[in-house]
Amino acid sequence: MSLFQAIPGGENQADKTRPLADRMRPRTLDEFVGQEHLIGPGKPLRAQIERDDLGSLIFWGPPGTGKTTLAQIIARMTRAEFIEFSAVLSGIKEIKQVMAEAERARQYGTRTIVFVDEIHRFNKAQQDAFLPHVEKGNIRLIGATTENPSFEIISALLSRSRVYVLRPLTEEQVVVLLRRALSDSERGLGAMKLSASNEVLKQIAAYSSGDARSAYNVLEVAAALATSGRDSHSTNTAKSGAAATEKISENEITTGIVQDALQKRILLYDKTGEEHYNLISALHKSVRNSDADAALYWLGRMLEAGEDPLYVARRVVRMAVEDIGLAEPNALSLCMAARDAVDFIGMPEGNLALAQAVVYLAVAPKSNALYTAYGEVQSDVERTAAEPVPLHLRNAPTGLMKHLGYGQGYQYAHNLESKVADMQCLPDNLKDRTYYQPTNEGVEKRIRERLEEIKNRRVRAPKPDSTVPKTES
Repeated sequence: MSLFQAIPGGENQADKTRPLADRMRPRTLDEFVGQEHLIGPGKPLRAQIERDDLGSLIFWGPPGTGKTTLAQIIARMTRAEFIEFSAVLSGIKEIKQVMAEAERARQYGTRTIVFVDEIHRFNKAQQDAFLPHVEKGNIRLIGATTENPSFEIISALLSRSRVYVLRPLTEEQVVVLLRRALSDSERGLGAMKLSASNEVLKQIAAYSSGDARSAYNVLEVAAALATSGRDSHSTNTAKSGAAATEKISENEITTGIVQDALQKRILLYDKTGEEHYNLISALHKSVRNSDADAALYWLGRMLEAGEDPLYVARRVVRMAVEDIGLAEPNALSLCMAARDAVDFIGMPEGNLALAQAVVYLAVAPKSNALYTAYGEVQSDVERTAAEPVPLHLRNAPTGLMKHLGYGQGYQYAHNLESKVADMQCLPDNLKDRTYYQPTNEGVEKRIRERLEEIKNRRVRAPKPDSTVPKTES
């Protein structure tokens, strides 16, 4: 059988057995909602599509933003053969078969567009299989991915493709799509004669987090609830407090029905993907900027989406030592206690322990002096010669070692009145190096004063040649 299949969503677009999200896919650029920065009048992608002058493309964006839909619109508007397959289901064998047919088709003057959904799921070898055919012009590749192409697409393929970034839909755009689905009798729910207020549709849009597919799914469930089982739903609504006062009309989708359909908010989150790093970055930077409210919000976004709380706890401990440090030494202890609390009582109870730690870090005085100091130490360790430990700092447990000068000139600080010896403790090539420079924030202000006092005592301390009886090493 030929791999050149009919374009998806053609004659069977109105098949009511298919999910609402699939039936309501826009068929033209004019029906498409959102992504005006790409397909608005005069924008680059629209111009390419209308000219039928497409190179290889990568569509990168969150779920439900129109990546597959754009590919299917291109399929309808282009004069090329269109092949669609999923990276989840296909392997090297299928890729090679498609490439062979595309090469034969090109010999007869036929262009081939290959659309690969979830292209980031292809490994390097699978992606490599496309490369020679993209270079020869046998195919034009369109890949769709929710992951950052910089990390998930091989550089050779990426350099031969143009990346278009799709943005999450706004609540207003999702409401437009939902309203269209309610009124469309051919493909949507128009035949059910349902009604819904803007507030109800906005509720669905807010819960979908810019994902049109999930919004359609909620609407489809809500529509089924609104047209069946009204008695049981009314009973449930009566038990739901404020929702009990809703005035329910015939075939009306209400807030209570939507709440039943939603069950739990859909949060965009992938614990191994870019959003994982985006959210932890937002949490860390909010703490660093002393914004307790933002820090709490980003913490909640991660925990409620199912992030491993111990991962969050580890990062919170890191914040304590990187951004607070000795300006508030108790911060580290509190964060370690929060980690232990999460480990001990589990979730969801442990979320408050993390919330307490995050707010404490946000309002604590800030200092990156230790972070900076250790970074400079690492740099010196890498770039300078590893000079031996000065002899006077070495122990001398044997006679030979004493004879070689181990420990000679060492001053035991406890025997000095100042408790500070004028004694070099760094190797010669770094003897005047200063790493830790405390700020005037919190406890570090007292540490700075103490370091200045130590410096003055060192200046007044006896010189190494004024022998002070040695006791312990």
